[in-house]
Amino acid sequence: MTRRPTPRPGAARPQPRLPNSGARTGHGLARVLSKLGYCSRTQGEALVREGRVSVDGRVVRDPEHRTDPATMRVSVDGQPVEAERRVVLMLNKPRGLVTTRDDPQGRDTVFRCLDGLDLPHVSSVGRLDKASEGLLLFTNDTAFAQALLDPESHCPKTYHVQVDGLPDEAVMSRIRAGVEDRGEWLGVVSAEMLRRGDKSAWLEIVLGEGRNRHIRRLLAAIGLETLRLVRVRIGALSLGDLPKGAVRELTAEEIVALGTRPG
Repeated sequence: MTRRPTPRPGAARPQPRLPNSGARTGHGLARVLSKLGYCSRTQGEALVREGRVSVDGRVVRDPEHRTDPATMRVSVDGQPVEAERRVVLMLNKPRGLVTTRDDPQGRDTVFRCLDGLDLPHVSSVGRLDKASEGLLLFTNDTAFAQALLDPESHCPKTYHVQVDGLPDEAVMSRIRAGVEDRGEWLGVVSAEMLRRGDKSAWLEIVLGEGRNRHIRRLLAAIGLETLRLVRVRIGALSLGDLPKGAVRELTAEEIVALGTRPG
C-alpha cells in the first residue's frame, strides 16, 4: 500500500481536486443549448434526459449539469452544437394568433409568421394575447430578452386602444389613477385621448410594467370594453408601417435604441 508523504511543518496542504470543477463558471446544460440558439430550454431538458446530448464526448442526462460552452464541446446526436448568429426580429402580430410555439388546442400561433425564414431557434420576447395586435419581438439571445423584460429596465410599451364608448375627462383621470384588480395593481405611465368617433374612441396608453391582460382588465374595471388593442411601440422602437403579419430583422441602431444589445 502506498503511503502519502507527511507534509513538512508549515507547508501548505494540497487542495482536494473537485470533479468537474472547471464547469462551475458555466450554466445548466439545457440552458446552454438555449443560449446557443439550438432549441428552447424546455426542449433542451427533454433532449438531455433522452440521452441525446454529450459534453466533451460523454453523454450527460442531467439538464442542470454545469457546462461552459467556451471550453467544452457540446453535441446533440453526435453533431457539435455551434453558437448561432444573434438575431432580433420584429413582427406585426395579427389578431387571432396565440403567442406560443405549440398550442395544445391546435390554434394558429405567431410562429406561423416565421415559416419559411432561414432563422436559428428564436423565442418571443414577452407576449401579446390572442385578441391583441402589433409589435412583438423575437430573439435567440436570452440575455437580451431578459434585460428587455426586466421591470428594472423601465422600458415603456405604448398601445393604441379602441374602446366602446366616449370617455370624458373624468374617466380618463380614473384610467391614469389606475385600479386594483384581483389583488394586482394595474397602473399606467400615461393615458391620452387620440380621437373620438360617434360611438367609440381611440386611446394611447403607455405601460411601464405589464400584467396579464393589463389594459383590458383596467378598462373593464371602470366600465369600458376594449374593442381593439394594438401595441405600437416598445421603448424607442416603433411598429411603423410594417405590414400585418410581416417580419423583419432589427438594425444595430434599433437594438441600441432599445437600451440594450444582444450577446
